[in-house]
Amino acid sequence: MTAKPRATGPTAKTGNVIRDSALGLIPETVSEIIALNGHIWNDSLIPPSLLEMIRLRNARTVNCVFCKSVRYDVARADGLSEAKADLITDGYRQSDLSQREIAALALADCYLGFPAEVTKDNATLIRSAFTQDEIASMMIALMAFNFTSRTAVSIGGMPEEPLPIVEVPVSIATG
Repeated sequence: MTAKPRATGPTAKTGNVIRDSALGLIPETVSEIIALNGHIWNDSLIPPSLLEMIRLRNARTVNCVFCKSVRYDVARADGLSEAKADLITDGYRQSDLSQREIAALALADCYLGFPAEVTKDNATLIRSAFTQDEIASMMIALMAFNFTSRTAVSIGGMPEEPLPIVEVPVSIATG
């Protein structure tokens, strides 16, 4: 992986992490992406701690160094500790996470893997933990998390080493 980005963000910085990324080079769509992110964090049927868990599972799957280092303030306020975030590994099914948290991560894995072929066991686990509306809400969140992190990774310029964990106000990514 090269340390030189293939594209950089706009030269004028706004303080919005999405607008200041390479996505901000397309002003016709970046406002809609930010609005979608705002709806995900502010209007979701899923609590912020679960949203953050599926966002982190996506970040680890896509290997977005920046995304892996962020912890949104609303998720921490909702009870997501760093110890719990550390359980979002390939062994999460055998961890001390709650059944609902495990089901959320299983849903993320289904989406991030081959979504057209969800196993019966995964479907049962997910349906037992969430309503159809909650599943749809998480799928929209995963879609947004996945396309923004894949864009960041594809553009390049990711650090080679992990970054320190940093708490970010959700308002920076949604306003």
